[in-house]
Amino acid sequence: MKKNLITTLILAVTLLFGVTSASAAVLKVGATPVPHGEILEVAAPLLKKAGITLEIVEFTDYVQPNLALQEEELDANFFQHVPYLEGFNQDAGTNLRSLVGIHVEPLGVYSQKLSRLEDLPVKAQIAIPNDATNGGRALLLLQEAGLIKLNPEAGIVPTVFDLTENKLNLKFHELEAAQLSRSLPDVDAAVINGNYALQANLNPVTDAIFLEGAESPYVNVLAIRDGQEENPALLELAQALTSEEVRAFILEKYEGSVVPTF
Repeated sequence: MKKNLITTLILAVTLLFGVTSASAAVLKVGATPVPHGEILEVAAPLLKKAGITLEIVEFTDYVQPNLALQEEELDANFFQHVPYLEGFNQDAGTNLRSLVGIHVEPLGVYSQKLSRLEDLPVKAQIAIPNDATNGGRALLLLQEAGLIKLNPEAGIVPTVFDLTENKLNLKFHELEAAQLSRSLPDVDAAVINGNYALQANLNPVTDAIFLEGAESPYVNVLAIRDGQEENPALLELAQALTSEEVRAFILEKYEGSVVPTF
């Protein structure tokens, strides 16, 4: 009887300490600084209440955060949309997936030389992202603006080789997404991702001469390794990122240049 009581007490203490150590987790999450890092800063105090410390690791490119996550140097990352994630998995052989969607960053056309898209000259120099997903997204945006036509068989990842009509004979320069805002003095216009526009102090709502609609399918997601879908700490992070506090922050801080999807 006494032996059974001791065994029960040991089991109870073991379970108690197991729960405690599980809840006192540290999450390392990779992110681009704006807006992803800023949004994670808002989520951090919410996680702290659940006994989880959030460590934000900032990146300035679209490749290293996924490689670091795959190599288990990160627990999650927050910087990309689903089409990019799926393309990266296919190209790099990684095994990453979306846990939850957070927001859309409308892609925009920006110019230091023009105030209207209609004023683009013949043979205008246009800079677009050099990765397949965002480059295709940029071309689709220019098609939506009526500047070009693309082969519909190319789907959501067309390239400049899929142009079927280019009346202005636009000249495309494919650059790393992080460099597009710096190219503005040298080109007639550039198609820039929302996060890099914000980092360059460009407001998509007021500064873009053409802007992607909020109905865009390119929702930015919290990405994790496959098999981590039930990780309690990651589920807490997903809940914090889709909280009313984060939604209110996004709406007030970015004034339409970042659109929550929850």
